[in-house]
Amino acid sequence: MTHLQGIAASNGIAIAKVYRLEAPDLSYSKNEIQQPDQEVKRLHDALDVSKSELEKIKAHTLETLGQEHADIFSAHLLVLSDPELIKPIEDKIKTENVNAEAALDETADLFINMFKNMDNEYMKERAADIQDVTKRVMAHLLNVTFPDPALINEEVVIVADDLTPSDTAQLNKQYVKGFTTDIGGRTSHSAIMARSLEIPAVVGTKDITAKAEKDSLIIVDGIDGNVIVNPSEEDIQSYKEKQADFDKQKQEWAKLKDEATVTSEGEHVELAANIGTPEDVEGVLANGGEGVGLYRTEFLYMGKNQLPTEEEQYDAYSSVLKQMGDKPVVVRTLDIGGDKELDYLDLPDEMNPFLGFRAIRLCLERDDIFRVQLRALLRASVHGNLKIMFPMIATLDEFRQAKGILDEEREKLLSEGMEVAGDIEVGMMVEIPSTAVIARQFAKEVDFFSIGTNDLIQYTMAADRMNERVSYLYQPYNPAILHLVNNVIEAAHAEGKWAGMCGEMAGDEIAIPILLGLGLDEFSMSATSILPARTQIRNLSKKELASFKKELLSMGTAEEVVAFIKEKTESQ
Repeated sequence: MTHLQGIAASNGIAIAKVYRLEAPDLSYSKNEIQQPDQEVKRLHDALDVSKSELEKIKAHTLETLGQEHADIFSAHLLVLSDPELIKPIEDKIKTENVNAEAALDETADLFINMFKNMDNEYMKERAADIQDVTKRVMAHLLNVTFPDPALINEEVVIVADDLTPSDTAQLNKQYVKGFTTDIGGRTSHSAIMARSLEIPAVVGTKDITAKAEKDSLIIVDGIDGNVIVNPSEEDIQSYKEKQADFDKQKQEWAKLKDEATVTSEGEHVELAANIGTPEDVEGVLANGGEGVGLYRTEFLYMGKNQLPTEEEQYDAYSSVLKQMGDKPVVVRTLDIGGDKELDYLDLPDEMNPFLGFRAIRLCLERDDIFRVQLRALLRASVHGNLKIMFPMIATLDEFRQAKGILDEEREKLLSEGMEVAGDIEVGMMVEIPSTAVIARQFAKEVDFFSIGTNDLIQYTMAADRMNERVSYLYQPYNPAILHLVNNVIEAAHAEGKWAGMCGEMAGDEIAIPILLGLGLDEFSMSATSILPARTQIRNLSKKELASFKKELLSMGTAEEVVAFIKEKTESQ
């Protein structure tokens, strides 16, 4: 039996056998062969198995995530049937008498390098397709298991070094009961998506992959961050009881699904949800969300082999707006870069990608991409209560430039006879400390602020939120963070604007009373955090918490802040 402590990333208890999600070893030896026809047959057997798998993954992805995510697998299937790739591999086997592994690898490398060096964007996209599918074929030639989260059909807990957003998007919660990883934090994308999927998760265990063998029984406690490999019968029973208690608590929270979020004195606070895809809206409504405070549109661009078209984007945005009715939907424009890469854009490698060419910086330089998204958003605006916000704004000039492009596209659409909503609020994310410092200047020009604490904290504390060695510096309650948040809220209110928060801090049990006292208007969080937050807020007095603001902001450490707020809220 092995006990590990990690970071509780998504609530709940999972008890199931281990499914190891790891990159397979695809190393091979180049051999001279005597029977080329037999080697060609091996190649085609591997191709057929790969096609069968991709058809299943495509069908599952279409059903769970929609057409745009399924399109990447359509492209992969085309590659596997392309005679321009397959015939040269066969020829190499026959003319050079080499094994199928060597012929596949050398031919694929030739095509990948050729396509990567072309100026044509479509051809560059083909390189990524070939790279992905030939890895799968190689795995079958070597008789190595190629991990496919979408094909899991029994109850398991996934164990991995880390999970990419596309890995997490493939998880079927009917079978995947939870996951645990070596690295990552509560604000990593896999953790955020786990909360959206309501899958228990513990991340940042440091060495779970070294401790958990395939098919071992494992317990993942996403409430307290514990992981137990090969648990005792006593542990299993104890955690089953803990799961039952948690389920009972969820039933209590569910009673507030259709209730307004009000403080103990009856003052309304808006509780919204963060989403990544139109399919996430179901969870927002099921958990009583009063709006969408952050629609992360980059998931439309990820897991594909080309940029989404205007029509694909229009369909996605319209779907979310229609489902939410008259409830507000805040859409963040494309935020790619940092830890979110697009292979087909061929962005340069950077020493500090989180501080580099990303988000609004990329969109202002590549305004061809930006304008397509803005057109789709403006066209979709007639279907609901749309609000648009720009990410990673560092200067007033950036906001003005982005707003100018939006206004240009609005005028173009109107001149084309297209209908556009006339009352779209345009705001910005506050995630760069310089912006928070001069929030009063920004507040004169924006319609609203949404504070992105995931990045604001790491930039203010100079601590990479994905690095466990400096995780102690990722301090949401640090007085420096609270001063910046307070500055943004006061600046918004001075101009008659509203201030929200869409970072994970907004759903944090300790942070909620602090933010309520600072006057935050809108809290946006993972959908599964809404009902616990509503329950908590109903027992808090905003007026009383506001009276502690001066004392709270005079604290010197995060520990002092936590002790102070716990003392004050226990009496409420």
